[in-house]
Amino acid sequence: MIIRFILILTCSASGYSIAYHSYDQWWKWVVGLLIGSVIAIFVMQIEQALRKVSLRVILGGVVGMLIGLLIAFLFAYGLSFVSNIMEKRQVVPWIYALLTGIMGYLGLVLGSKKVEEFSLFGWGTTRESGEDRILDTSVIIDGRIADICDTGFMDGNLIVPRFVLDELQYIADSSDSMKRARGRRGLDILNRMQRSSGIFIDVVDHDFPKIKGVDSKLVALAKKTSGKIITNDFNLNKVAELQGIKILNVNELANALKPVVLPGEMMTVKIIKDVKEPGQGVAYLDDGTMIIVDNAQKYQGMNVEALVTSVLQTTAGRMIFSELKAVIADKKPIYGGAPKP
Repeated sequence: MIIRFILILTCSASGYSIAYHSYDQWWKWVVGLLIGSVIAIFVMQIEQALRKVSLRVILGGVVGMLIGLLIAFLFAYGLSFVSNIMEKRQVVPWIYALLTGIMGYLGLVLGSKKVEEFSLFGWGTTRESGEDRILDTSVIIDGRIADICDTGFMDGNLIVPRFVLDELQYIADSSDSMKRARGRRGLDILNRMQRSSGIFIDVVDHDFPKIKGVDSKLVALAKKTSGKIITNDFNLNKVAELQGIKILNVNELANALKPVVLPGEMMTVKIIKDVKEPGQGVAYLDDGTMIIVDNAQKYQGMNVEALVTSVLQTTAGRMIFSELKAVIADKKPIYGGAPKP
């Protein structure tokens, strides 16, 4: 606010001084003062608009505009040799202004739009190879992505769209204590990832005002940048795959890293509860894998030996089906209700 006040004061004083030294009427001095103030407000509006644009786009626009102005200068220089045009001196400034306006505008627009296709001095990205990895809200709150980065299995730039950051902030400011805790956890995870070696969090200001919903905006951004979405959201996974977007699902990675269990192996597990199917009991491995044990319903709270019969792998996780072989009582297996001979 102090800097803005100084800007308004400076522009107003400059407008007043210019009018004071140029005109004798006092009311023109006031007009100069007002014009200076309006210019300051206009500059602040431009600054607010530029905040929503990424630095990469601004640099691309500036470079494009400079190239456009250079081309306009070369055109104007070439026209100086056309005698029948240059003889009409009154049109020459307008020709220069026309060329400058057209080429400067084309350079500015094309430079800001096409900068995403270049990889220059490390600040551009290679869109053709689809190396952008875009984080969604759910995977940030989940937190396992930070653990993956800490292990060194993932490095480089990770993209966090501004609308995802806004959603995290909105959740963190929620009146619901549970949502507020999840939002703050997500922000803490991002701060932790920024401190990880080899990881750079790139917050981009791409937005799609006409598209509603963060998931839809993520899909649109991935299409625009040919990037991959890192998520653990099952619905987003399916929607993105239908539209040809590459997905890195943290749940699928976790499932792939679970210990391999083959039919015919013996396991020692603790029956936690029963299920709707008569006679079946449910146990869990340390990694959360569910184990269905036939004929174990009445052994809740007890350790049993089970023989793996089949393994079902889904995007939601892995389920192991087995049949009861023995009940462990006092660390001694009991088969069929009597000690094994």
